[in-house]
Amino acid sequence: MPTAHNEAKKGDIAKTVIMSGDPLRIKAIALKYLENARLVNEIRNIYAYTGTYKGKEVTVMAHGMGMPSMGIYAYELYKFYDVEKIIRLGSCGSYVEDLNLLDIVLVENSYTESNFAYTLNNDTTKVATSTNSINEQIEEVAKSNNIKLVKGNVFCTDCFDWYITDLNVFLNRLPKNSNIIAAEMESFALFYLAKMLNKQAACLLTVVDSHYKKEELSAIERQKSVDNMTILALESI
Repeated sequence: MPTAHNEAKKGDIAKTVIMSGDPLRIKAIALKYLENARLVNEIRNIYAYTGTYKGKEVTVMAHGMGMPSMGIYAYELYKFYDVEKIIRLGSCGSYVEDLNLLDIVLVENSYTESNFAYTLNNDTTKVATSTNSINEQIEEVAKSNNIKLVKGNVFCTDCFDWYITDLNVFLNRLPKNSNIIAAEMESFALFYLAKMLNKQAACLLTVVDSHYKKEELSAIERQKSVDNMTILALESI
């Protein structure tokens, strides 16, 4: 049954969904990697395509930017379309010396200062965890394809961290021993919803800027930097 944000019929969405923020990135993934891809949603230009990859049905869908947007689309996929597994493909900014531009991060835990969980579910938790079984499969695929993978924890922000007025104050607020290596804007909402609804979720991130090294990719480079992540996600399903 369609929702206010998704015109797909219930059978149009696969049990496994690969999501990314940018609708044009999703369109490119569908056209490049999926067989018999068909457009099943374009409400608000949040494209969703369903097709097959090596015989396995999969949907690729945009989720927009930020936890509120991810929260809407992931909740509806899990709750109303019977989706079991979501893998997010995204970008992140590095906070540590060891992470370089174009490195791929497999997120273990996502910490936030947001009230997402409290507003949605009267829950004061600030840490959400990915699904270990999906992570293990992604690690196996990375090893088989000689793709470097860095496991770690991220900070899920409510705003783009390059615009924070005093980044040092922000960084000093991070919990001690949290081992946060990068920042992005959606993983907490995804992981929290998966746990809340008894579903599965994982998140792969490509490093597109580094606060530590003061480097960043261009917008075009960011859009083209997802091939290895896409291969990891598709091969892991």
